[in-house]
Amino acid sequence: MSQAASPLALAGVRVLDLSRVLAGPWCTQTLADLGADVIKIERPGTGDDTRAWGPPYLKDADGRDTSEAAYFLGANRNKRSLAVDLATPQGQAIVRKLAGQVDVLVENFKVGDLARYGLDAQSLLAEHPGLVICSITGFGQTGPYADRAGYDYAVQGMGGLMSVTGERDDLPGGGPQKVGVAVADLFTGMYATVAILAALRHRDATGQGQVIDMALLDTQLAMLANLGSNYLCSGKVPGRMGNAHQNIVPYQVFEARDGHLILAVGNDRQFAKFCEIAGHPEWAADERFATNAERVRHRATLVPLLEQVIRGRPRGDWLAALEAAKVPCGSINSIAEAFADPQAQARGAVVDLPHPLTPDLRLVASPMKLSATPVTYRHAPPLLGQHSDELLREAGCSADDIAAWRAAGVIA
Repeated sequence: MSQAASPLALAGVRVLDLSRVLAGPWCTQTLADLGADVIKIERPGTGDDTRAWGPPYLKDADGRDTSEAAYFLGANRNKRSLAVDLATPQGQAIVRKLAGQVDVLVENFKVGDLARYGLDAQSLLAEHPGLVICSITGFGQTGPYADRAGYDYAVQGMGGLMSVTGERDDLPGGGPQKVGVAVADLFTGMYATVAILAALRHRDATGQGQVIDMALLDTQLAMLANLGSNYLCSGKVPGRMGNAHQNIVPYQVFEARDGHLILAVGNDRQFAKFCEIAGHPEWAADERFATNAERVRHRATLVPLLEQVIRGRPRGDWLAALEAAKVPCGSINSIAEAFADPQAQARGAVVDLPHPLTPDLRLVASPMKLSATPVTYRHAPPLLGQHSDELLREAGCSADDIAAWRAAGVIA
């Protein structure tokens, strides 16, 4: 589907995307969804690493696997691909030329690597002082780990997230556990998006560009949120709690007669309503359970009582009664069930976008709902080098130069 006629929040903003894998591409896809023109620079022959991170791969119209990995498709829509070899002087010159024609440059090279190509922030800002440059690395541009490569999995461990994720150590299955998706990458991409928009506002007001230094580890520490604050305020190191909450009780998974459900009681009034539904109104009056603070302190006493009563009734009965009483609860869906849920369908959680290899590409839609400048879906995730000629012509390069560069392997 195409919505190119819709007003675009970031119309006129051009982004040069030298990033790959997830954090950077997630950032630039978000900017592209909002209307920015994103030029994705890729290595000829291989492109973004995630193009090969499969299976699963996109299937063509005949149901056969293509070379386009689902991973890549999930983070690169609304972009145009230029395949250019940065290891060549001509390739470096092409990217330097493009850097002078954009508003934002996003990159996730190792610290210092772009200096080899004359594309470091200091060089680019000296020539283009209004440019906003966002560098995304594992550990930032400074500090003792600056030269290290950074990966989401390692940062989840180093940043404390795996110490609070998973079942308690004293229970079966206990031990370190990563989150099911690359949350350090994804959060870094989103924080980078926010920082870029702030820098653009400053640039528009002053004409001054700047450098944004984003690090996965910094982001991971920030997104510890209440758990990081718990530690800093109390000095007590939080541990793994499985499906329970560190600061709220009852706020966890319980087993009903025929399956599991989530009970997420957020205040004392909701707890009293739950107790009525459970047939134990006396629990809400018990001084050990009357307030959340006391329920947290007496978790070990209360939770077994709840487990026993919840196990006595079917999951559907509980969910219906709790929802009717406005007590937060929920089922535990598979990903297929999550996308099939009527609410997800009503909110347009999936978007159909024709791809050069198939008319039936389905992607997870953006969650951003803007009333005046809605997200648009203008381009399917590009084939490697799909827009090389188009972008070079737009940059003012001649047909002869483009042909010569292609013959020399500088572009593809």
